[in-house]
Amino acid sequence: MRIKINRRHIPPLASLVVLLVLPIFLGNNPYIMYILILCLIWAVVAAAWDLIMGYGGVFSFGQVAFFAIGAYTTALLTKTGPKTLDIGISPWLGLLLGGVVAAVVGILIALPCLRLRGIYPALVTFALHETLIPLILLGEPIGTGGVGSCVNIPPFQLGGYTFTPLDRVPSYYVALAISAVLIFVIYKVIHSSFGRAFVALRDDEPFAKSLGIDEHKHRVMLFGISAFITGIAGAFYAHYCGLISHQILGLDIFILLLVMVIIGGLGRFPGAVIAAFIFTFANEFLRPLEAFRPVILGGIIIAAIIFTPQGLGGIPDIVRPFIRRTFRRSSVGKSNSVLR
Repeated sequence: MRIKINRRHIPPLASLVVLLVLPIFLGNNPYIMYILILCLIWAVVAAAWDLIMGYGGVFSFGQVAFFAIGAYTTALLTKTGPKTLDIGISPWLGLLLGGVVAAVVGILIALPCLRLRGIYPALVTFALHETLIPLILLGEPIGTGGVGSCVNIPPFQLGGYTFTPLDRVPSYYVALAISAVLIFVIYKVIHSSFGRAFVALRDDEPFAKSLGIDEHKHRVMLFGISAFITGIAGAFYAHYCGLISHQILGLDIFILLLVMVIIGGLGRFPGAVIAAFIFTFANEFLRPLEAFRPVILGGIIIAAIIFTPQGLGGIPDIVRPFIRRTFRRSSVGKSNSVLR
């Protein structure tokens, strides 16, 4: 029995194999493993953000807020002791509930803001982002950490083994498994009938509505799915690091993630995933340069916009015709030589 593999699936499968074997060569370098885990987390967040902005055509600035909601939800539900809710559920269950609470908030914020047009949904979702900071500061009595960090978040446990930041290879494989599943879910959503419906709404709303596509229902569901995925990523981040702070809502991370989505190419999956790896590594390796880091990152962004105006996800559309022309020329040259 022969197994047929679609050529489109070869690059993601090859990438997954490379990511699986990387710890064999880099496992002794904790810093590189830490960056790789960050890459996997931000790849999920950027891809989920692209789902709303790139494919849904809705300008939303609430993605980092959904990430923080997932992180703080699991922290509050899994911690025990004074100045906590003292519930103490399993971190694995907290991971799921972090996504569920983020999805509920995403749906609630979508209901009013999707009745707006233009830039107004971006303003409403960014208002959610800004509102979370005072809520975190006021929530110190229940364990949000207030002006400090929410610390002592329980790590994941599997059997008798506890995943800790000190031994990063096991945590890396957990991050890889979770991110692979979530990115695969995003891929399936994009290529489903549901995904085609909200792409149709993005491209030609009146025509899509004439086909019976319910704009409000589809876009509310889109917000819920994206927020759920992002909330799970936030929950994993909280348990992996063991702490979370309101500084996660700072402009540095917000702008970095937005750059990943835009440079990756809006509606060009998996461009945002590729951009997440590139810019996470660039951002971390340029940290020693301090003041020069934003300048260099800015230069990289400008170069990417000039040379890949459709984003990194649009590069195959540029390369494919070039390859076809090259093969045609070579085949014509061979046929001419045979005729001679």
